[in-house]
Amino acid sequence: MKHLMLDTNVYTAFKRNDSKVLSLIRQADSMAINTVVLGELLAGFKGGSRETRNRHELDLFLDSPRVQVLTLDETTAEFFALVFHNLRLAGKPIPVNDIWIAASTMQHGLTLATLDAHFAHVNGLSLHPALEGSIP
Repeated sequence: MKHLMLDTNVYTAFKRNDSKVLSLIRQADSMAINTVVLGELLAGFKGGSRETRNRHELDLFLDSPRVQVLTLDETTAEFFALVFHNLRLAGKPIPVNDIWIAASTMQHGLTLATLDAHFAHVNGLSLHPALEGSIP
């Protein structure tokens, strides 16, 4: 069983037909994005020449029975505080939005699919190994 949280860059790679990401998504039993990822995607669509098309494609993706949108709540905030604190102690800061993504992934017991190497600094975060060669 593969239950994944998708990072923004993985959804973008999926839409660009990246072969590793396509394979990962085909094999996933379920996928989630949280409201931070959703916000990043919508912000990226704004002002672009394909905003309507991109939003329509995202809506189709979100309508899949294998995809769920997860909201942030007080429990997510507790995970955020723990991740933030541990990264600060380790001297390994990462972008705040990525801390929220990591916190939500951990809260829901999911595995994060990302192309960002800095998530490896988050203790206790399950990362999907299939994308390791793709991480810049």
